[in-house]
Amino acid sequence: METTLDVPKYSLNEEEEKKEILRHYRALLRALKPKLKPGDKELVRQAFEIAVEAHKTMRRKSGEPYILHPLAVAMICVEEIGLGVRSTICALIHDTVEDTDVTLEDIQREFGSEITKIVDGLTKISNVLDANTSQQAENFKKILLTVTDDPRVILIKLADRLHNMRTLDSMKREKQLKIASETVYVYAPLAHRMGLYNIKTEMEDLAMKYMEPDSYKYIAKKLDNTKRERTRYINEFIKPIKEKLQQSHFNFEIYGRPKSIHSIWNKMKKKGVSFDEVYDLFAIRIILNSPPEKEKEDCWKVYSLVTDEYTPAPERLRDWLSNPKSNGYEALHTTVMGAQGKWVEVQIRTKRMNDIAEKGLAAHWKYKEGTDEENRFDKWFQQIRDMLSSHDTNSIDFLQDFKVSFLAEEIYVYTPKGDVKMLPIGASALDFAFSVHTAIGERCIGAKVNHKLVPISHKLRSGDQIEIITSTKQKPNSEWLKFVVTPKAKTKIKDSLKEEKRKIGEEGKYILQRKLENMGAAMNPPNIEELTSFYKLQSSLDLFYEISLKKIDLKELKEFNVIGDKIFAPKVHKPAHEEKSEIENRNYNKKDAELIIFGESSDRIMYTLANCCKPIPGDDVFGFVTQGEGLKIHRTTCPNAARLLSNYGHRVVKTKWVKNKEISFLTGIKIVGLDDVGVINKITNLISGTLKININALTIEAKEGLFEGNIKVYVHDKDELEDLVEHLKNLPGIESVDRYDTE
Repeated sequence: METTLDVPKYSLNEEEEKKEILRHYRALLRALKPKLKPGDKELVRQAFEIAVEAHKTMRRKSGEPYILHPLAVAMICVEEIGLGVRSTICALIHDTVEDTDVTLEDIQREFGSEITKIVDGLTKISNVLDANTSQQAENFKKILLTVTDDPRVILIKLADRLHNMRTLDSMKREKQLKIASETVYVYAPLAHRMGLYNIKTEMEDLAMKYMEPDSYKYIAKKLDNTKRERTRYINEFIKPIKEKLQQSHFNFEIYGRPKSIHSIWNKMKKKGVSFDEVYDLFAIRIILNSPPEKEKEDCWKVYSLVTDEYTPAPERLRDWLSNPKSNGYEALHTTVMGAQGKWVEVQIRTKRMNDIAEKGLAAHWKYKEGTDEENRFDKWFQQIRDMLSSHDTNSIDFLQDFKVSFLAEEIYVYTPKGDVKMLPIGASALDFAFSVHTAIGERCIGAKVNHKLVPISHKLRSGDQIEIITSTKQKPNSEWLKFVVTPKAKTKIKDSLKEEKRKIGEEGKYILQRKLENMGAAMNPPNIEELTSFYKLQSSLDLFYEISLKKIDLKELKEFNVIGDKIFAPKVHKPAHEEKSEIENRNYNKKDAELIIFGESSDRIMYTLANCCKPIPGDDVFGFVTQGEGLKIHRTTCPNAARLLSNYGHRVVKTKWVKNKEISFLTGIKIVGLDDVGVINKITNLISGTLKININALTIEAKEGLFEGNIKVYVHDKDELEDLVEHLKNLPGIESVDRYDTE
């Protein structure tokens, strides 16, 4: 498992620096050697020299010469992703257009159009996640268009991001949070989708190192402490399988590898278990050297040998041999019961499958040459192209849609004729209907899944066979948007609703025209815009629609001023009671502000604590500038943190707590234990008596020998809360004590 070491501050003199740069460059050429054709070495040298010259005065935050970054990115492309000479050249010059005087024309002149196109895509992609959201969605679309033309753009970008994550220590805290959350939100899922599992897990682990440092250190330490006994267990487990494989004359490798810190942490959170209860801390991997025509047969034979030795959990069999994932991943996974009652995951794949699992898309190309199999990547890119060509261009939900539809795991379902359709996890029967044809989606009234009648909102599972039932009287309604996750279905439903709205709005348009003409004003865009903003609506279509439905009766038009043929809205005075309540709110927050969080210049800033995660002093937090509600403080572990930090990084404010023992914060703890006589008494005595902590509310539910208690308490900071949790855990009969966010 890779965990990144802290980057030391840089301290080399000029001569040493030159040697260091050359050392990296020579290592890159050595790694590229098997792929070099005549003339390639000169091109790489040229790219290196352009990059050295362009970045010669630049340094990274750690103080090292900037050129070491493009060299490292190129090395990741070659060694970890398996890309070749063209990509190496692009990686070396990927920052020159954006950061220096080198232009795309210069690159076109030196290296031709293929490389220029990739560098252009990389330049665009680096602007993506810094703009405001709607702009960001637009940029992201542009990039995806480039990506679907040449996927190397995204592969080089992933290498660039991985190197940034490995060297994040020298950055400021708020920059670390922004880059880490962006990585976990967009880049790690992209790496997964491109089949780069090692890069995906390393990105997630590194993001966690900065976003949830305490949990990261805790699990890393635990993994380290249990390493010896784990190794012993793995060796014992492998021994009988190894013997059987040798007897059957397989050419194979077998080894155990630890799961990533991030995936262990996810399991602990999802299942609500402690580190010691996570059963699959490692997986056993068997890699066979089999000829292409015998791959499947050999994998199933090995599966049979493993399950003869150990009992499998049938519901945990994953067969990606018959149906590879859309990112090309093929393997057999089974979970079996090992010694000491431990479940162990065993992954069986061939050398070719292993290459694809580790090098993803790049390896896919290598093995695809000379075969006419329809590449699943091509299918995926085609789906993205279709999505991009849809009308809804200014969608702020675009990134979210993209994540849900294209970065999620997928399921495979069947049409009545047995054709396979690939849909994202969470897709409904209605998504399936739209994936077959827009007209079928729009007229869908229900479906038969495995011959059973289900509603259109029914969530599909892999292996389902679906028959859609339609009616000519059916048409989409706004409820439908809650049932679908695919962009095609969402876009088509929105288009249909818009069309319906437009028809109804015609009547409203006519009513408005008559009213305006009676006032001597024109029915022109500025006047319509004035009215739309006066009624606080999104668009002129909404205005006409609401007039048609009599939600707006236009009586306010009497108050408008008409100058020439233009109308001007009257100045609106706030009712006195509204102003008063605002002042009251401000006073109310004053007490909060006394606690203070420091901004950049150590000013006292008014803020409120976010309800979604209820921070208390000592929590790792960031400030977020909201629209209309000022500064809100969120925990970095907040369920919304990754989305806020990656989508609106420019609104994040650096924050830290100041000790203030006068203010208490309400937080909740959940206790589970054995329902023993006097246990409640012990708990309340400990909290109120021994620790002198105020209890705000207490609910206890006991059934079948267990009790579950929810207690709301006032604490001054995180240390006090952790001390309380520790004390409670030490009481006899207490099973678990966890913090929860109070409503």
